[in-house]
Amino acid sequence: MKSTEVTTCDQMIVELGLESLSELRKLECVCFDYHWTEEQFRLGLERRAFYVLGYLFEGILVGYLAYSMVLDEMEVLNLGVHPDFRKRGIGRELMLALLEQCRKTDVVKGLLDVKESNIPAISLYESLGFKQVGVRKKYYPDTNEDALLYDLEL
Repeated sequence: MKSTEVTTCDQMIVELGLESLSELRKLECVCFDYHWTEEQFRLGLERRAFYVLGYLFEGILVGYLAYSMVLDEMEVLNLGVHPDFRKRGIGRELMLALLEQCRKTDVVKGLLDVKESNIPAISLYESLGFKQVGVRKKYYPDTNEDALLYDLEL
């Protein structure tokens, strides 16, 4: 794993690859009722369709952020933090690391969607400057909830 940012000696953010697939899948299943399959993770990582930042606490993966980059746009695909580690700023640290990476690589726009009921995530995204720009009705297959669409000019 390649370190992209070190926050303290026992916490760090790293880029995850295929070698982390098992750990990543376990975390995904703990974080979400509706989750990506191992095949989706494997193909996405192999084909570089998306990238994943992982948050390690004492060497254990406790959070991750999957994102894609196409030309000068970035899209957040998934942000998950283990339930035992929520409300500690891990999601924020992952997002800040991604936004810093975007600024260094001339990305000018960030996109994401979020369940309308996910108030903590909405608060996080808005605190980072994301603005709601639309709604996708009944977008999420697990809950039939609307997706709120956000973007960010970098």
